[in-house]
Amino acid sequence: MTVHNQTRHWQELDAAHHIHPFSDTAALNKEGVRVITSAKGVWLTDSEGKRLIDGMAGLWCVQLGYGNEELAEAGYKALRELPYYNSFFKTTTPPTIELAAKLAEVLPEGMSRVLFANSGSEANDTALKLIRYYWNLKGKPQKKIHLSREMAYHGVTMAAASLSGLTPMHPQWDLPLPGFEKVPTCYWYGAKAAGYGDIGEDEFGELIAAKLEERILEIGADRIASFSAEPIHGAGGLIFPPRTYWAAVQKVCRKYDILLHADEVITGFGRTGKWFGSHTYGIQPDILTMAKGLSSGYQPISAVALGPRVGDAIAHANEEMVHGYTYSGHPVACAVALKNLEIMQREKIVERVGDDIGPYFQAKFREVLGDHPLVGEVRGVGLLCALELVDDKAERRFFPEVGDVGTICRNHCFREGLVMRAIRDTMVCSPPLTITRDEVDQLVALAKRCFDLTARDLGRL
Repeated sequence: MTVHNQTRHWQELDAAHHIHPFSDTAALNKEGVRVITSAKGVWLTDSEGKRLIDGMAGLWCVQLGYGNEELAEAGYKALRELPYYNSFFKTTTPPTIELAAKLAEVLPEGMSRVLFANSGSEANDTALKLIRYYWNLKGKPQKKIHLSREMAYHGVTMAAASLSGLTPMHPQWDLPLPGFEKVPTCYWYGAKAAGYGDIGEDEFGELIAAKLEERILEIGADRIASFSAEPIHGAGGLIFPPRTYWAAVQKVCRKYDILLHADEVITGFGRTGKWFGSHTYGIQPDILTMAKGLSSGYQPISAVALGPRVGDAIAHANEEMVHGYTYSGHPVACAVALKNLEIMQREKIVERVGDDIGPYFQAKFREVLGDHPLVGEVRGVGLLCALELVDDKAERRFFPEVGDVGTICRNHCFREGLVMRAIRDTMVCSPPLTITRDEVDQLVALAKRCFDLTARDLGRL
């Protein structure tokens, strides 16, 4: 069978039997799915032999790059020794114990207790259950409303999707569920288009925190259980908080006795140049969720970390906590995650992102694309970068048909051998933390070519 015929065979099987996430199935089946067959470092290879540089680290998760032999060996060894056992029935496994202890070393101070799950969605769903349980233990069962932000993404379970502020996720499933309320978010670049005028970034951060307080007072603080937020919006468009924002938000949460839940599914494990986004922005959460980079995507695993307030209450409840998953603390997933953290510490991956490759990555994007006719703003930290494509740079005016230009640019990227994601008309980039300076140069040069092709399509070059 030729390479092309093999691809067509896989595409036909996929169309007949596989429903893809976040896809128009009919349109995808007509087009034919892209089949990735191998990967090494930051490079993917598809079934036609084409190589692409992965500017998204899979789905924000492949911290150590593809083909890491130590991670593969850790998984193989664990599969041979103990391929599975559960954490129910007063039982556990060594990798599960050791991973929980290792996480306590790198998490924000005081977060010493961990529950395991299998995905970011499961972790956030679990966090909401634990928050409700906490308030029940404290004799405040009326505190049941979960606040979160517009444009937030927290997952796809019924509860996590309800917590999410990306409204296109809701109508198909009759969501959000009752008990979920939204507040404005800290999207400073979009402030002018949203009617806030030419407000300064610091002032805007304080204003949006004040909007949170206003909403709390409207609902009643005695009814609000928690405020959930990503340190940096991920799937909402890589929105970075003004420097005033998080300090003001935490002050509001403490004032009204509202638990703070930090969703670190994307921002954890070195992505921002610190172990967690909470370290980057000085956040002290009561509960923290993580996934993705925990195993560099090599195994499905997630976790919920508890600060002392919530952790002590649950650990000393003197009753059965009626919650858990078949694969909670799976020994193979935990062994791979444990090796992942060991490598990151040994090779000082987080420090490299913070001090070396992260600053180089940020500077390179600004140098090459900061003055591009389509780019209104380049924003980022660590190995996270967003480039806002706009109709009018001076006025910070977006394109009238939101998403069309981003889709054009994303399609050029795939054709030219670059994986970048389009969120509305924002192009986002989040490569493996092991990317080299030479690979950053190649990535940014490809992005420049794709942005130029997009500008030509629009008659802007």
